[in-house]
Amino acid sequence: MTTPYKSYQEEQAEALSLIVRHLNESSSRIRHELLNKIGDYLIFRAEVDDFLTRYLGDVCTVKCYKSHLSACCSKEGIITFFADVVINVIMSDPEDIDILSAALEKPNEGFKCVYLGEKGCMWKIKPVVCEMFICDTAKKQALHGSPKRMREWEALKKKEKTFTWPDRPVLFDEIESYFMAVGPYSPLMYMHNSPGLLRVKKMRGI
Repeated sequence: MTTPYKSYQEEQAEALSLIVRHLNESSSRIRHELLNKIGDYLIFRAEVDDFLTRYLGDVCTVKCYKSHLSACCSKEGIITFFADVVINVIMSDPEDIDILSAALEKPNEGFKCVYLGEKGCMWKIKPVVCEMFICDTAKKQALHGSPKRMREWEALKKKEKTFTWPDRPVLFDEIESYFMAVGPYSPLMYMHNSPGLLRVKKMRGI
């Protein structure tokens, strides 16, 4: 039996819907446990946000936001891990979720990411791939002239892997495993269906 093809937006909408449904049907204890589980990750994201605000804010605002020239947030080019969606749902108000659901229901006839609105990204906690991407121009203007800044950024990149790179038990894998155990499955569960990531886990005996 072949699996029906699902579009990018269908996969995103399905993941969002099943996570929201599961959390709404679960006890407050489950949500509280998940919130505790992601505590260190949220601290890491706050550190990244502080770094980007201090060193990249002005550069990115001029180069991309004001000029509308950015190709970073391209249509269907953003990789969202299942854990990204879970964390965003946990940290979002119902109104925030409604905005994302409405965006996914509309055909995206432009060339930008479906999650990119007039005020920027609609996510409360953006996908980690987006947050950790700095284009070459921004790196050159804001980081390359400062060894201290480059060391700080490399340290953040290294820390990111402690949550997302499954050569050891990591948060993103743990979140997927939890949801798979209670039933919901999504193509966004890359920790369990990406050949490359499965190879990493196998090599490390995970």
